Amino acid sequence: MENIVSMIFDRSVQYGERDVFKYKKGEGGNYGNVSWKSFTDKVKQVSKALISLELSNSDNIGIFSENKPEWVISDIGILGSRCVVVPFYATASKQQLKYIVEETQMKLIFVGSQEQYDKACWLLSNTASIKKIVIYDSSITPIDTRGIYWQEFLDLGNDHRFEELFKQKLNEIQPDDLATIIYTSGTTGESKGVMLTHKTFMYTFKIHDERLDVTDSDVSVAFLPLSHVFERTWTYYILHCGATTVFIDNPREIVTQLPYIKPTLMCTVPRFFEKTYEGIQLELSKWSIIKRGIFNWAIAIGHKYSEKRSKDQKPSALLAFRYGMADKLVLSKLRRVFGGRIRFMPCAGAAISTPLLRFFHAAGIFIDYGYGATETTATVSCFKTDKYDFNSCGTIMPGIEVGITKEGEIKVKGGTVFNGYYKKPQDTETVLIDGWYHTGDQGYITPENSLVMTDRIKDLIKTSVGKYVSPQKLELLLGNDKFIEQIIVIGDKRKFITALIVPSFENLKKEAETIGLQLLKREELVNHLEIIKFYKKRIDQIQEELTPYERIVRFKLLPESFSIQNGMLTNTLKVRRNYLIEQYSELVEQLYSGY
Repeated sequence: MENIVSMIFDRSVQYGERDVFKYKKGEGGNYGNVSWKSFTDKVKQVSKALISLELSNSDNIGIFSENKPEWVISDIGILGSRCVVVPFYATASKQQLKYIVEETQMKLIFVGSQEQYDKACWLLSNTASIKKIVIYDSSITPIDTRGIYWQEFLDLGNDHRFEELFKQKLNEIQPDDLATIIYTSGTTGESKGVMLTHKTFMYTFKIHDERLDVTDSDVSVAFLPLSHVFERTWTYYILHCGATTVFIDNPREIVTQLPYIKPTLMCTVPRFFEKTYEGIQLELSKWSIIKRGIFNWAIAIGHKYSEKRSKDQKPSALLAFRYGMADKLVLSKLRRVFGGRIRFMPCAGAAISTPLLRFFHAAGIFIDYGYGATETTATVSCFKTDKYDFNSCGTIMPGIEVGITKEGEIKVKGGTVFNGYYKKPQDTETVLIDGWYHTGDQGYITPENSLVMTDRIKDLIKTSVGKYVSPQKLELLLGNDKFIEQIIVIGDKRKFITALIVPSFENLKKEAETIGLQLLKREELVNHLEIIKFYKKRIDQIQEELTPYERIVRFKLLPESFSIQNGMLTNTLKVRRNYLIEQYSELVEQLYSGY
C-alpha cells in the first residue's frame, strides 16, 4: 500500500461512518460533518468523473479554493485517476495563475468562491490549455459553458463503465507516480513547482509515526492554506492516523472558532503566536496590579516547570504543587483561548523568538516547533515531546540525514526529498547534488542532534564595509518589543543598517495618550517627532548588547501593516523581503540620504 489513495480507502473500511471532516456551516459554532464512507464515495466519484473526461495519466489538474472538504475530496480523487494535483493559493493573482497554468498545461481547475471563479474564467480567454472549470459553490452563476457545478461534475462518472476503469487505475498507481506539483510562494525570484511523489508522502507518514503521538481520537484544525506543503501534508497525515480534521475557510476566524471546535492538534505558523501574544498582553494591561502580579507569578512557575520538562527531568514536589496552583488560577484559562484541549501544535514556516516559544510552553501549550521546506515534504526536524532545546528547530527526524556544508548551508537527504523542480532542470541541478537538497538556509547541528537555522543565506546582509549581519537575528530581537508589530531590516551593500517598522498601534495608543497625541491618525503618529524619539530610545536600549555594525542606525515608522492583501506577505505569512524593499524604495533611499 505505497500510495495515498489506497491508504485512504483502507482507513475508510476501518472507520466507516465515523467523522473524517467537519466544516463551518453558518454562523457561530455550527458545523457540518462528513463521514469516512461519504468521503471515499465522493473521492471515487471525482476519479470516475475525471476518467469520463478522458484525461490522460499525469495530466495536471488545479485546485483554487479556500479550505473545505471538497478541496481534499478533489485532491484524492485526482490522485485516484492517476492525474497530478497542482494547488493554488486562494488569494493568487491572475498573473500567478496564468504562469502556473501555462507551465503545467493544466486542463481542468476546481474553484471555490465567486472571485476564484471569475479569475478562472479569465484564464479561459488568456491561456490555451484550460478546458473546464468545476465550481464548488452552487450560488455562483456560470458565465461560460465550460463551467460545471460540483454535483453535475460528480454525476459524470455514474456510468458503470467507469467503475471498472477506476479499479484498474487504482491498481496501477505506482509509488513513484508524481502526486503533486506545489509551487513555492516565492519570497524571492520566480516561483518553482516542487514535484512530490506518492512514495515521498508515504515515507513522511512513517517517520512522523515514529516521532509524534497522534491517534484516531484526535481533532485537528486546518486553517493554514491547504495549497501549502505544511497544512497539506499534515492533513494527509491526520487521514493516515484516522483522526478528524475541521476546516476553517477564513483564517481570520480561527481564534473565535477554537472554543467551539476544541481541537487537540493544530498546525500553526509563528505569526499566529505573535498575534495571540499581543492580544494577551493588551488584555493584561487592563488588569489591576494584583491580577497582573498573579498572572506573572503563574507564568514564572510555568517557566520553571516547562524548563524541567524540556530536559526530561521530574519537577520537585514543591514545584509540582505550585504549578498545580498556577494552572488552576491562570494557565488553564490561557489554554481556553485555544479551546482547552490542545495536546500539541506543530509550528514552522518562519523563525520564532525563543521568549515567545517559552511563554506558550510555560502556559502549557506545547508548540512543536520545527524546520522544513516544500522540497523536503515539510518536516526535517521538530521537538521531541520528552526532550528539546528552545533555541533550536528540534531534533532531526528519524530516517533523515542533515549535513552542513563548508559554507554553513543546511543540506538534507532522505525519503522526503523532492524529485526536482517541474520543467526547470537547471534549477534542480543547482540544489540537488548527489542526492542532497541544498536548502539555501544557514545553520548548524548541536551535539544533541538538534538543528539550528540561523538565517536564509540570500537574506544575509553584507554591509559596504564588509561586515555580515543577520536580519533574522535583529528582527526577532526587536520584534519582541511590545511597541513593534512588524519589522524588516535593510543594509545589504550599504554603510549601515536601517529598518522599516510597523508599530503595534494598540500599544502605541496608550503611550500617545500620555503625551497628548491621542487624536492623531496613524499617518500623523508615525511622523510625529515625539513618537519617533520614543522609538529611537527603545531601539537603542534593545541594541545595547549588539556590536556597533549590527545596530539599526536609522528607521522609518510605517502606518500600514505588512499583509497578504497588500502583497507584503506570502500566503504563509512570510515577509516578501525583496518586494517590500522595492515598494518602499523611496523611503529606503531617504534613510540613507546625507550619509
